[in-house]
Amino acid sequence: MIKRLCVIGVGLIGGSLARALREAKFVDEIIGASRNAGHLQKAVQLGVVDRYETDLAVAVKGADMVLVSVPLGAMNAVFTAIKGSLGVDAVVTDAGSAKAGVVEAVKAAIGEQPAWFVPGHPIAGTEQSGVEASFADLYKGRRVILTPTEKTSAAATQKVRAMWEAAGAIVNEMDVDHHDEVLAATSHLPHMLAFALVESLARMSEQREIFEYAAGGFRDFTRIASSDPVMWRDICIANRDALLATLETFRGDLDDLAAAIQDRDESRILSIFQDAKAARDGFAG
Repeated sequence: MIKRLCVIGVGLIGGSLARALREAKFVDEIIGASRNAGHLQKAVQLGVVDRYETDLAVAVKGADMVLVSVPLGAMNAVFTAIKGSLGVDAVVTDAGSAKAGVVEAVKAAIGEQPAWFVPGHPIAGTEQSGVEASFADLYKGRRVILTPTEKTSAAATQKVRAMWEAAGAIVNEMDVDHHDEVLAATSHLPHMLAFALVESLARMSEQREIFEYAAGGFRDFTRIASSDPVMWRDICIANRDALLATLETFRGDLDDLAAAIQDRDESRILSIFQDAKAARDGFAG
């Protein structure tokens, strides 16, 4: 059980965890923290947090669990701000989508890799953002990946695991680099494709007519292009190498399909589509 949870960045991810833990009666008190007082006041009004602080160093005092849920580019500044104010028994985790960058940011801010830090990534979300979009069931049946380093204490990892399980999540552990490679393919690449497709179509001369005739398939495929641009910009930079490798592989596969269409190679086109359908049906099932 968590006595005091401090959520730095009370948006969809942090707000939903706060709601889930409160509903599960797994936390006594929840403190919201960020630089935006108006946003935090909204979180209090919605019952997501009990109170808030705009001074991060003050916010984490007395907290036995801290979740840092901010854009990847802000991680270093957050850890620099809180490093001297954490209690001796405090455990800190994060929700960043690219783990190597977070681990380096924490090490740079603290001066070493601390035993109390458990890198984490909830594989859940929607295209919406902000505390208003948060809901208690976001993590039920969804995966959370923890990527503890060789310096992370086993007790800290277990405490973070218990927190996410209380929220309804399925928790796995993975090496930092392996996590970034897997997520580059399964999460980051799809977002890049959705952003690129919508931006490309928006620049076409008859864009109004194009979007007027967009059907359900277009909406389904491009839904994630409504995600937070700042967050995804930071993910591109933080997971640059793994994402570029994945994009290069996809580029080759797209060229293969284009060549099959150019050559009117019905057999190859059908094979690509059949393989894709089988893989998607297996995943959905």
